Amino acid sequence: MFKERHLVEPGNLTLEEMDKLFDLAEQIEREPQYLRESCRGKVLATLFFEPSTRTRLSFEAAMLRLGGACLGFSEPGSSSTAKGESLADTIRTVSCYADVIVMRNPKEGAALLASRYASVPLINAGDGGHHHPTQTLTDLLTIRRLHGSIQGLTVGFCGDLKFGRTVHSLAKALARYPAIKMLFISPPELGVPAYITDGILKKAGIPYGETSNLETVIGELDVLYMTRVQRERFFNEEDYIRLKDSYILNREKMGQARDTLIILHPLPRVHEISPELDDDPRAAYFKQAKYGMYVRMALLASFLGIG
Repeated sequence: MFKERHLVEPGNLTLEEMDKLFDLAEQIEREPQYLRESCRGKVLATLFFEPSTRTRLSFEAAMLRLGGACLGFSEPGSSSTAKGESLADTIRTVSCYADVIVMRNPKEGAALLASRYASVPLINAGDGGHHHPTQTLTDLLTIRRLHGSIQGLTVGFCGDLKFGRTVHSLAKALARYPAIKMLFISPPELGVPAYITDGILKKAGIPYGETSNLETVIGELDVLYMTRVQRERFFNEEDYIRLKDSYILNREKMGQARDTLIILHPLPRVHEISPELDDDPRAAYFKQAKYGMYVRMALLASFLGIG
């Protein structure tokens, strides 16, 4: 079903296919030896034209746990793009060496372009402010594991909703599930783009709201998806400094939240979640990071025709 496919955005997978991936990821979590060594002889290439810790390392950990090998680079300066090589030529070349490619690129649309030249499965690990499909799979698996279901939830997104590709990808994916409600919490300058609200949510009849005040809505939420204000997306340092600490989640604010709330964050965290909340049972962001490895193991195995 998955073999020789590309994953550029979450919409490339049906809900049924995502459920199968989640089932496989949960099986891997329950049975640590399941699929061990199943990718022996397979090679993963990680092409990261933009810094990453969790995504790159979780993909590499996933492939190593499956028995495969990894090669690649973690910054563009160590690749031939620094010499002027085109993305198309890089992808064509790496396709000769690897069985699957994972790529992150700061330019929107780069993953779609790369998929047109890849002769092996290509997985988008983030393209500018567009998509981050494997983070979305991670988020959905975490919600399913901790809430038991993805449908019928009220999900709040807080922070940088304008530039946050993880927010855009997750909102688009959640809009495909029944009885979902979304609340967007941000300064006006960092509000969610109209292509999400007007182009997707309104068309699908998904109820949503927008506010700049976290305290007024936190009590309504089943999931709170916190994000950092991303310095690398700003053209103006003064705007970044003015907005970077707009929302800081702490014990006082969490006092108004439900006991069943789960706090998610794609990480890295800067100031937006106080470390005093790390021991709160509702804080799920480090569990989320671990589920990311399981879902990427399931994804790699499936795309290589093994899972």
